[in-house]
Amino acid sequence: MRLFSLSVWLPGLLASVALFVLMVMTFADVVLRSVFNAPIEVAADLTRLLMAVMVFSVMPVLSGRNAHVSVDLLDAPFARFRLSRWRDAAVCLFCGAILFLPAQRVFDLAERSRSYGDVMEYLRLPLHVVGWFIAVMTLITAVVLVVRGVLLIVAPRLAGSAP
Repeated sequence: MRLFSLSVWLPGLLASVALFVLMVMTFADVVLRSVFNAPIEVAADLTRLLMAVMVFSVMPVLSGRNAHVSVDLLDAPFARFRLSRWRDAAVCLFCGAILFLPAQRVFDLAERSRSYGDVMEYLRLPLHVVGWFIAVMTLITAVVLVVRGVLLIVAPRLAGSAP
């Protein structure tokens, strides 16, 4: 149970730190650019890196908690016929299944980037590491969604949804 708690807490901490560093760096870059005409040269590379970390680190947690932004235009008809759980299961299974394709594609692109020796412009960090991170987190999200979809069908209480 402690490992599960850590697997939920750690990505949130990582995303929070990335967002905080991004905010401080942006503020400093604006001040340095405006006052001293000396922008932070690595700001573009850091922004790309931190945005990837921020978005993809919490994607599996949000998917597991069903915390994505959603539009509830059709919730009333589904609730009236008691089909909400089945709709949610279908959406989770569909989204989980289709996320395997981008995960595979990003991994292929990361491998190509590694073979070419691509690096970030200013930081000189290898780009394939960021690609691997995105691919792995997308793959984990796909697995989480499929598991959540199956749980909604066979054990809805475990998935956090009442029948």
